[in-house]
This record gives sequence, structure tokens and C-alpha cells, in this order.
Amino acid sequence: MNSQEICFEVSACSGKPQRIVIASTTEGNELHRGSLNTNSEASRKTFLKGLGTKLDVPVAELIKACDNRLVQAADEADVRVDAEADKVADMEPPGRPSQATQLTYLAEHLDLWHTPDDDAFTTLSIDGHQETWPIRSKSFKRWLARRFYLATESAPNSQAMQDALGVVEGKAVFEGPQHTVHTRIAEHEGIIYLDLVDQQWRVVEITTDGWQVLDRSPVRFRRAKAMLPLPIPERGGSVAQLRAFVNCSDENWVLVLAWLVAAFRPSGPYPVLCLLGEQGSAKSTTARVLRSLVDPNSAPLRSEPRETRDLMIAANNGWVLTYDNLSKIPSWLSDSLCRLSTGGGFSTRTLYENSEETIFDAQRPAILTSIEDVANRGDLLDRSLLVNLQSIPPGRRRPEREFWIDFEAVRPSILGAMLTAVSTAMKLLPSTKLDELPRMADFAMWVTAAEPALGLEDGDFLATYKGNEESANELVLESSPVANVLLEMISDTPCWEGTATELLAELDSKAGEKTLRLKSWPKTGQTLSGILKRLAPNFRAAGIDVTSGHTGRGKAKRRSITIRKTADSCVPSDPNVPNTEKQEARGDASTTTGDVGGTQQASVEDACSTASKPCGDAGDAKLRLQSDPGDESAWSPEEEAAYEEFMER
Repeated sequence: MNSQEICFEVSACSGKPQRIVIASTTEGNELHRGSLNTNSEASRKTFLKGLGTKLDVPVAELIKACDNRLVQAADEADVRVDAEADKVADMEPPGRPSQATQLTYLAEHLDLWHTPDDDAFTTLSIDGHQETWPIRSKSFKRWLARRFYLATESAPNSQAMQDALGVVEGKAVFEGPQHTVHTRIAEHEGIIYLDLVDQQWRVVEITTDGWQVLDRSPVRFRRAKAMLPLPIPERGGSVAQLRAFVNCSDENWVLVLAWLVAAFRPSGPYPVLCLLGEQGSAKSTTARVLRSLVDPNSAPLRSEPRETRDLMIAANNGWVLTYDNLSKIPSWLSDSLCRLSTGGGFSTRTLYENSEETIFDAQRPAILTSIEDVANRGDLLDRSLLVNLQSIPPGRRRPEREFWIDFEAVRPSILGAMLTAVSTAMKLLPSTKLDELPRMADFAMWVTAAEPALGLEDGDFLATYKGNEESANELVLESSPVANVLLEMISDTPCWEGTATELLAELDSKAGEKTLRLKSWPKTGQTLSGILKRLAPNFRAAGIDVTSGHTGRGKAKRRSITIRKTADSCVPSDPNVPNTEKQEARGDASTTTGDVGGTQQASVEDACSTASKPCGDAGDAKLRLQSDPGDESAWSPEEEAAYEEFMER
């Protein structure tokens, strides 16, 4: 190594002969450190001898080249500390300044700023690049403590540090500018930035014209402890290189590419990728591979969180969430994953505060792996991509070490190909039009715009995505005991109308004893009504329409549920048509009729009603109404009175 490439950092003397000396490269890599008296030639030679031994260079030449530079570095350190001490003295009244005051001064020259949520940050110049740290982070505390030690050769006490951090935090919030801080991916003025999380804090800038690596980021990124660096992307690669490392069918390959290119979007909605398969189908390995292309992490696969707070903290400290080997998804976790996919926040009381609230708000891509179909609620499946991984025969298995060596060799070129796909999506998105928008339309349009760079034909993704939606609907209905019994009932009765309690009794009569004992089987009409509302979109996709309304009027008014096959000629009544004249009730049997509030459904006249059949004169009147509704002269006074009485009931 050339001696001119060695830099020396020397602590202040502060009246003591011994100093801390650190020898490092111009890039900031530490080579050697020691405690020595820089005024002693013998002490300096001993230090440089140890440095020469580590570098395997002639000691005499190193001493000749570096001894004077070491003395000069010590003198510069004394001058710098004396200047800082003079400034502190000017700010303080006569007497020695406190440690907290000295710490505050050491941070005075920093670039202090805050986020829209009033979180305090600083941007520091470290070894020729910019780094962003929270004021309350361990990194900044260590940096400030080290600066204090270099200036005073003493350690600050914990109370002084806390007092100083409070002042610095206040200056950042009340005097510093406001900026948005990002994690891994950001968008600024229509340009996407990807943080490589390397030591030089470089980023990738993605525009409609392509991508490039920047040494300095125009936006401010924060880095969590577990985040790992991405490789420097390379040009000339292809997303097809990833195919050898993902164990899925060609149809599911389209969904994998869709999730991957969507994960580079700076804003959602993001689909939840569900990797399903038997033991040994490489679910965990596939999840690791996909995450390593977007957001590498020292703990890439994690167990399910214990509560929503844990989920949101993980989302705040990473870009991709990966939960491995799930046996079930509780209702609260299913709802939380839905909010994470399409956007939603979580609030909790701030620690050690009575009324302060901490808000977590994030949208993140997520991966779930499981043997079973653990995602079975309609709202989560609506946001999911279901990928079934194939079983790996013994002859195709590879040693894990060999697998990862091969993958790391092509990871930079795969990443470069994905960045090209993102650039293509940005370019074509404004002109992308879909004949029919599916659920998560923004996601679908983004992937459709990226199809040319993903090696897909026009329309491949939408066709596959539609099949995924159909599979999700089938899974929801298959996993619901209520849906299974109701489908059996509606096959015998194309139309049904009544209250939720009546429907529950009907379903109870058709369900088996084991089904009735299930914990998920509803025990009340209200619970059943809620289940049907959740399943309504899935029933509709299966050709069954489930609607809610009201029957009766006044005190006899009650809620009703209408179930019918959409292919059947029995059209549900319109709850918005008022009925103020008896003539409307005497119309065709499919005509709707409402109460004074406009919400009554013509359950009596409707041919698909399963309510109790009317009897006596009222029954005769109803039959005559259906056979000849317009022949009012054929009604006897007794029949009309009976009909009015029946309608009142």
C-alpha cells in the first residue's frame, strides 16, 4: 500500500501525554490503532512499526514517510479542539461548561431536520458520503460520545447525554427544515430511488429512460439494523435467469414476476404472495430468493407476529415482510395484512407517556409460506397471489451451498433486469388501458405496463390474474362451512327469501351434526348475516346473489335476506321503489313494492319467497292475483278484505 493512502486521526491532548491514534485508508477502513505519546519519537516509532507489520511493508520506509504526518495530525487535533473550546467559552458564563453544554455544541454544526411526524434526524458527512441517522438512535449517540472523547479524553455521563439529545432534538424539530424519510424505496419528482444499503450509501435512480447508480441520494433514506446491502446491478441480464431458482409452474411464474415487479413500486397497493406446497417444495428458499432481490435482511424469514404492533414495527424497519411456515392466520392478522397491502395505520400509546400516541402507517409487499391454505378469508384472498410450488423429485435436489453460490453469481444481472422492467412500467403506464379493471387495479395496470420487459405476451398477466381470482373465490367458499351448506340448499331452492334467523334454521336443518358443532358455525341470525356479507362477493362470482333488505311495515318491519341464482328468472325486488298505492301491489308478481320509507321488498308477491304460504280467503286472493292480477272486478269484497288483512300481517 502507498503510504500516501494512509490517514491518521489523533485525539486531543487535553494536558495528557497519551493520545488515541487511528490509522485508516482514505476510504475509511481502519488499519491500526493505539495509545501513544505523539511527542515521543520512540512512542511514534513503536506505533508505526505495528502498522508496518500489519501492512507487510518495510518499517524504515513507513517511519520515514509517515512520522512527520503523524506529528502534524496531532498538532491539527490540538488546534481544532482549542478552537472549539474557545467557542464554548464564548457561549458560557465564566467557569467550566457542563458536559451537556459541550455535547450540544459538538452537534451544533450538523444538518438537523425533522419528518412530518416531528421525528428528529440528522444527515452527517462520513468518509465522503452522506448518512442519515435518527437523533435518538444508538449510532448517533455513539458518534456524539466519540466526538466528546476526542475533544476531552473523557466520557460523558448518561444524564448529560440525555440532556444534550433533548436539546439537539428540539433544534431539529423547531429550527430544522422538514423532509420525508424513506426506507429502501422512494419516489421524488416522478423518479424512483432504490437504496442499495452499502457502506457508501449509494442509490439507484430509475427513470422512464433507464436506471443508473448515484453516489449521492437526492432523497433521505433511513436504515434499520437488520437491513443488508443489495448488489450493484448489472446490465444485460434477463428475468429469465431467475426461473432456474423458482420452483413453480409456468402459470404461477407469471404471478411471481408480477409480485416482484410490483414490490419495486414506491406506493401500493401491494399483493400478498402466498407460497403453498408440501414439505420439500422450496417454499422458504423461494421466499428468501425473492426478498433478496428487493430487500435483503439478516432475518429474511420470520414467524408470525404476536400482535398488530409487532407487524407494524417490522413494516417500519423493512420494505418486504416475509412470514414463514404458517399453520394458521388469525382473524386479526388477516385484517392487519389487508391494511398493510392496501394501506392503513395503527396507533398505540407512547411508552412512558399518558396521552401521547405513536402512529405506524405503512404499505408493504408481503410473502407468506405455508403447507395448508391458511389464507381463507375473502378480503385477504382478494389481495393475494396464490402460487402452488411443485414437489421436487430426489433427482432434481441440489445442495443448498451450491444453489446459493449459483444464485449470487447472477443476482446482480437479475436485479438489473428487474430495474429495467420497472423503468418500462414507468414509461408505458400512462398509456396503459384495461377493458375491465380487476381488484387492485393500480397493481394490475403496473404489471401490464411492465409485460414487455418481463418476457410476457400482451394480456398474459390479466388472464393469469383472473384465474387467480377464480381460485381464490373457490377457496373462500370451500373453506366456509356456511357456504358449503348454503350451496347445497340453493341447488334445491333456486330462490329463497326470509330473515337471517329463518335462514339459520334452514341451514341448521341441512347441516350435519359435526358441522353444527364447529366453532365457526353461527349460533345467531346476526352472526350469520355478518358471514353472508363477508362472503357476498365470492357468492356473486359463483353465480349466486345474496342481498339484504326489509319486509313488512311499521312495527312489523324486519330485515330480510334474498338468495337467488343469477341465471334464474327470479329477479330480486328493488328496495328503492316506494309503494303508496294498492294498484302496484296488484301488478305482476315480479314487480317490487316498498313501504313508506321505500325499503320494503315484495316478499309476498315475489314468486321466490319461501315464507309460510297464505291460507283461507287471503290465500285465494293471492292466487287470483298471480293468475289474473289486472282483473279487479273478479275480487269479492270478502276476498279484498282478506287480502288487505293478509298484507297488514
